[in-house]
Amino acid sequence: MTLESLEKSIVWKKSYTLTLNIYRTINTFPSNEEYGLKSQIRRSSVSIPSNIAEGLLRSSKKEFSHFSSIARGSAGKLMTQIMLSEDLGYISKEKASEIKQELSEIIRILYAIIKTIRNHS
Repeated sequence: MTLESLEKSIVWKKSYTLTLNIYRTINTFPSNEEYGLKSQIRRSSVSIPSNIAEGLLRSSKKEFSHFSSIARGSAGKLMTQIMLSEDLGYISKEKASEIKQELSEIIRILYAIIKTIRNHS
């Protein structure tokens, strides 16, 4: 795999765009969350495209499956953190719904990738 293949990856693009969206959204969080929920959200969101990229640029499908699984776990963490943010009133229901929809799509794509690789191994 090459950098070009990374940029062509639909799931990487979607997760990268989601991360940008997340960063813009959490700018409005209260300052007391700088090292709490806000920091956790940043790490979880960055972990998704980062692990997809690492898996894509590794040398085997098994490694891609492994890093896709890690990315999927990070997406689950991020989903929980977005739900908390919504319930705490840090983000609107509409924004939370938008982010959760994007996350659900990324989780589905990653699941399909993992399942396909495992079925062909």
